[in-house]
Amino acid sequence: MKNVFLKSFALFFLVGNLSAQEMAKGTVYEDSNTNGKKDRREQGIAAVSVTNGDQVVVTDASGGYELPVSGDNIIAVIKPAAYKVPLDENNLPVYYYNYKLKGSPESKFPGVKPSGKLPKTIDFGLIPAENEEQFTALIFGDPQPYTLEEIDYFERGVVAEVEGIQNIPFGLSLGDLVGNDLDLFEPYAKAIKKVGLPWYNVMGNHDMNFDAKQDSLSDETYEAHFGPANYAFNYGKVHFIILDDILYPDPRDAHGYYGGFREEQLNFVENDLNVVPKDKLIVLAYHIPLNEQGGDFFRGADKKRLFDILKDFPHTLSLSAHTHIQRQDYFGKAEGFQREKPHHEYNVGTTSGDWYSGKLDEKGIPISVMRDGTPKGYAFIHFNGNQYKTEYKVAGKPKEYQMKIFVPKVVAQGRNTKAGIYADFFMGQPGDEVLYRVDNGDWQPMSYVEEEDPSYVELVYEWDTADALMPGRRSSNPIVSTHLWRGDIPAKLDVGEHKIEIKATDQFDQIYTGTSSYRLEMPKK
Repeated sequence: MKNVFLKSFALFFLVGNLSAQEMAKGTVYEDSNTNGKKDRREQGIAAVSVTNGDQVVVTDASGGYELPVSGDNIIAVIKPAAYKVPLDENNLPVYYYNYKLKGSPESKFPGVKPSGKLPKTIDFGLIPAENEEQFTALIFGDPQPYTLEEIDYFERGVVAEVEGIQNIPFGLSLGDLVGNDLDLFEPYAKAIKKVGLPWYNVMGNHDMNFDAKQDSLSDETYEAHFGPANYAFNYGKVHFIILDDILYPDPRDAHGYYGGFREEQLNFVENDLNVVPKDKLIVLAYHIPLNEQGGDFFRGADKKRLFDILKDFPHTLSLSAHTHIQRQDYFGKAEGFQREKPHHEYNVGTTSGDWYSGKLDEKGIPISVMRDGTPKGYAFIHFNGNQYKTEYKVAGKPKEYQMKIFVPKVVAQGRNTKAGIYADFFMGQPGDEVLYRVDNGDWQPMSYVEEEDPSYVELVYEWDTADALMPGRRSSNPIVSTHLWRGDIPAKLDVGEHKIEIKATDQFDQIYTGTSSYRLEMPKK
C-alpha cells in the first residue's frame, strides 16, 4: 500500500511540474502571399522540426507544435528543403523567435531586449521554393575586422568580388565575424548584404561577450543580431547543423576559452538527427576545428559524443575556420570516429587572411597571405545529392589559380643544387598526386614535405631586410604547411630559360595545373 501511495505521489508531482511549465505553441504554415502573417486560408505544414535549442519536436498534421520554454529560449524552425524563410533588411534569415522574458544580462555590448510574456502563438511562415539537389554554397572563413578600416578591406577585397553572384542559394560565414568589438556586427552585416544572398552565420571566439560569467551567456550580443548560435536547416539532400563550439570561460581554469559543446547543444544535435533520414549528407559548421593544432584544445568527451551521434550517417562533412590557415583533416577509428568511412573536416582559409597584414596591393588592401602560404580567399562547396566537392577561390585571382610555385630565378648550369621546385597546392593534403615536368619532358612525382612555404618566407623576410618602412603591417611568422610538395631542379640542361609544369590531383579527382620557369646560366669563376 505504501509503494502504491509513493508511486501515485510521484506521478502527481511529475504531472504538476509539467502543467506548471511554460509551453511555446504555434504553427508552421505555408506563407503563400509572403506577408509574414498566418492568414485564415493558409495551410499548416506537417513534419517540420522546431527546436528550443535542446529539444526538437515535429509538427503535426495541421502544422502545430508545442515546446517547453524557460524564460530564456530561442524557438526556431528547421527549414525544410522545399521551402525558404523570410529575410531581414540585411538578407539574414528570419526563422526564430527570441524569447527572453527579462532580456540579456547587462554587458559592455547590448544583448537582447526583454521580450515580455510568451505570446499565445509563435508561428513560422515558410515560402515554397524549388528543391534543387545540385547546388553550391559560398563559404567565408573569419572576416574578423577589428576596425571600420578593416571592414572596408573586407568589403572591397572580398565582398565586391562576389557581389551579385548568381546560381548560389546562400552564403555562410564560419565565425569571427568581427574582432572583439561587437559594435561592428552591424557594419559587418551591411557589408555582407552586398553579396546579395541569404546569409547564415557561425559564432566565433571573437564574437563573444567577454564579460559573461557563464558560457550560455557569452553569445547574447550575437543572438541580438543574428539569432541562435545553434540551429539547423535543409537544402536539397543536405542537412546543415550550425554550432557554437567555444566554451567561455574555459571550464578548466576560467581563463580564456576552450573548444567544446555544452550538454544541451549535443542534445540538440542528437534530437535533431533523430528525425533526419540516414541517406542525407550531414554538414556541421562551427568555428574551432576538432583537430585544433596543439592537440589539447577541444574537449575530448564532447568530440566523442558528437562522433557517436554521427556514426550511423554514412555521409558527413565538417566546416571550420579559426586557424587562419587551410587544412584537410580526416577522423577515422584511430581518432574515435566509429565508421568505416572517415569523417572529413575542411578547415577553410580566411577572408581576412593573415589578419589583414602584409604589403598593400594596387587598391591599398593588404595582400594578407596566411602563415602556411595560402592566399586569402573563400570557398565553394558544390553539392550533388548527398555528395560534395570543395573548391577554394583566391581573392583577386582567376579561379584556375590553385597553387603557388617557388623556384630560384637563376641556377648555375651543370651544378647540382639543394634548392628545389616547390608547389604549394592550396587544397592539397598528404597522399594527393602532384607531378612536375620540365621542358615537356616526362612527368615526375613531387615529394610531399612538411616545411614552411618558401614563397611565404620570402614575403615575410622582405619586411625584415628592408632598409625603409614599408606600407602596411608585417605578416606573421611562417609555419609548416600541410599542402607543400618539392621536386629537384634539373641543372644539367642547356643554358637558358626552362619551363616548369605542375599537375595536381585533389581528393575529388579534380586536376589543377600551374606553370613557372627558371634560368640556367654558366657558373662564374
